Amino acid sequence: MAEIIEMPKLSDTMTTGTLVKWLKNEGDEVASGDMLAEVETDKATMEVETFEDGVVLKHYIGEGDSIAIGGPICAIGEKGEEAPEVEMPEAPDEEESDDGEEEEDSGDSKKEEVSAEDTEEATAADDEEEDAEEEDSEEAPESPSDSTPTPSSSGKGERIKISPLARKIAADLKVELEGIQGTGPGGRIVKADVEKAAKAPRKARVAKKEEGPAFTLGAIEEKSLKVSNMRASIAKALVKSKSEAPHFYLQSEVDAEALSKTRLDLNSFLAELPSEEGGIKYTVNDLILKAAAMAVLQVPDINRSWQGKKIQQHSSVHLAFGVAMDDGLVTPVIRDAQTKSLRQISIEARALIGKARNRKLKPEEMSGSTLTVTNLGMYGISDFYGILNPGNAAILSVGSTVRKPVVNEHDQIVVGSRMKVGLSGDHRVIDGAVGAQYLDALRRILEKPAILLA
Repeated sequence: MAEIIEMPKLSDTMTTGTLVKWLKNEGDEVASGDMLAEVETDKATMEVETFEDGVVLKHYIGEGDSIAIGGPICAIGEKGEEAPEVEMPEAPDEEESDDGEEEEDSGDSKKEEVSAEDTEEATAADDEEEDAEEEDSEEAPESPSDSTPTPSSSGKGERIKISPLARKIAADLKVELEGIQGTGPGGRIVKADVEKAAKAPRKARVAKKEEGPAFTLGAIEEKSLKVSNMRASIAKALVKSKSEAPHFYLQSEVDAEALSKTRLDLNSFLAELPSEEGGIKYTVNDLILKAAAMAVLQVPDINRSWQGKKIQQHSSVHLAFGVAMDDGLVTPVIRDAQTKSLRQISIEARALIGKARNRKLKPEEMSGSTLTVTNLGMYGISDFYGILNPGNAAILSVGSTVRKPVVNEHDQIVVGSRMKVGLSGDHRVIDGAVGAQYLDALRRILEKPAILLA
């Protein structure tokens, strides 16, 4: 008897999952322990494992579709067995507007109002379309004998007739609606039309300019982006942090001359060696992470978190650091960072960055931090302040190293290297004095970086 595989709960805060990629196609044989699909949770992309042996009979959802926890994603059974019918729950982020059909301008024409009669007609057509499209995509390929579709628009000034589902897919796939032949009722563009257009070669469009310079800097594309599970999770967590934790801000300027020289000296020797002989190439961020963990040993009060009726001081520094992604920022965690050498921190950070960019981080690799470092120096940002990671009393914001005139110990104006480090603190947990003491300890370590090798 066929078994229905459901969307698993892959993190504590996960309510829906988006199926990013099927790893097993319909008809493929699978065994217990095989990975069926990649699913985007609110934190990362993870693989769904099967504990059944058999054949994948049917995919109930497609790549890019979202479904609530416990919803069916596929059926596994014996070869030739018929897949059971299931009732598909609605995913919260797939809700369509009450209007049922939205009309879009095809050019510079003004938007027209949709009558109540048109709206009811479109809503009914949407319901039929979603059922029909699913059948068409699974059973009947497009036939050359099909009747010629009616164009969805007859020229400039007329609105494009398109279903909300097709409009959403077109926005996700960056498909231009102009010129698509609608095969739905009355020439309406439906999901299959958009998917067909997405597979066709994209025609180059040259914008005509009546006035202005002979060159252009490109055009800004207007588009609507779907909120990913990751982006939704980030938004929820940071709004909660910013609204609940009273932030205060401090900044310290670090003489980065010795830090830069130490890094160059280390890399000039170590970077040329093979890894099996101890070869490694340190980044500025590696040194900052090590210094941030060491500074906590001098000011342990910074390593605290607000827990409602008590303030918890942690005995280990679980150090999070920001990694930029296309659709957000993730913060993998180096556990017990205060006990690890610069080399260990560098190797672990590099491994976590690789996992993050390949969307392979596990929830436990992104949770439980006690202090966070975020670095925008590589983008030329000189100073900024981050929003607190929930559960942390502080977050460090590291800017770029800048060459500028400075006054040395002999009151001479010379060229020096300076780096600004900001601190955002949770005033429920720590006061300005604790933040200042920590920044001072961090500055002293960074200005005498030989201690990082101890």
